[in-house]
Amino acid sequence: MDIDLVFKIAAVGIVVAVLNQLLVRSDRPDQAMLLSLAGLVATMMLLVREISALFDLIKALFGFA
Repeated sequence: MDIDLVFKIAAVGIVVAVLNQLLVRSDRPDQAMLLSLAGLVATMMLLVREISALFDLIKALFGFA
């Protein structure tokens, strides 16, 4: 696992947190919630890709493939 993945997740979190606060303070809580969900989905897509690569490595290691 590269350290780049951690930085990408942190960057998404920081951007989502800042935009979320801006939207909440401008009386748009519905859009803030949708933004938070979009950030969660984006982060999960990054993680699913890495978990898939991990499972492929485990399969190759134990000869299941």
